[in-house]
Amino acid sequence: MKNLITAAVAALGIAVSAVSATAADWTPPGPIKLMIAFGAGGGADTQARLIAEELEARTGWQFIPEQVTGKGGVNLLKAMKDMPADGSVIGMVVTESFGYNLYSAKTGMTPSDFTGLTTTAGFQMGVVSPSSKGWTSISDTIAAAKAGEQLRFGVMSPRLADLAYLLGKAQGVEFNIISVKGGKAVMNGVTAGDMDLGFMAGIQGKGVAAGDLVNLASALSTPLVQTPDAPTFADLGVAYDSDGYFMFAAPAGMADDARTALSDAIADVASDPETKAGGLIKKAFGGAAIIKGADLDALMAKGFDESESLIKAASE
Repeated sequence: MKNLITAAVAALGIAVSAVSATAADWTPPGPIKLMIAFGAGGGADTQARLIAEELEARTGWQFIPEQVTGKGGVNLLKAMKDMPADGSVIGMVVTESFGYNLYSAKTGMTPSDFTGLTTTAGFQMGVVSPSSKGWTSISDTIAAAKAGEQLRFGVMSPRLADLAYLLGKAQGVEFNIISVKGGKAVMNGVTAGDMDLGFMAGIQGKGVAAGDLVNLASALSTPLVQTPDAPTFADLGVAYDSDGYFMFAAPAGMADDARTALSDAIADVASDPETKAGGLIKKAFGGAAIIKGADLDALMAKGFDESESLIKAASE
């Protein structure tokens, strides 16, 4: 996956140079409905709206944002599936929406029912604790659990609950897994002392920098940008990870010119740190991570296909 991301980002230099021409060659049939799978006012919602704002300024396209939340993006996918595939409707979700969430919802839908446009940023998903616990590494945490401390582990999705369980299993401990709604709720629980540790996807950055929070481990297949020495889940004996991205998608059957114009225009904005959206992405996630076209199709399919084995592993 790391090579895939690197190749996609490297290719962006070519794509960006063609954005203006591509966008000029395609015109949406009217205002574009932008469905957003995140609560109003949060970081993901802000990212989507800032991208739309910049696109309006650059292209003259008109966007109409609309919140369609619930079930980890599956409610948005249900609403979007049978809408026109002419570029008049797009949605912002996360790659997990097309993987674990869509698979476990048993809706009958698969990623092939949608057109992937582009990712914008990857998650910096870490296992985080408050510095007040005195832990400086995941080894300290596991030692505390083995000494008899009942550790409360905050998660914000069923997939992350499975990963927390598998982490405990690999390390020979059992966490008390607490499910809440959203990464902010996990951070609030950890900082308030209601949880001992939890998953956070970049929101922990300021707290870690200030010394209030500690990145104990990277839940990604790669090290965290902010704390590169923290072990990955693979290092800790877990065969799965929480690699994921914010992404835009549309109904299946979109014409190539519309897909290319939308994908390139969104990626261009997300990758430009001089825009409000690009600046937010750089500050919160370390910069844009762009995957589109056939690479994005493969990523969406892979997440869906691997969900069965993850669910099975977490049930054993």
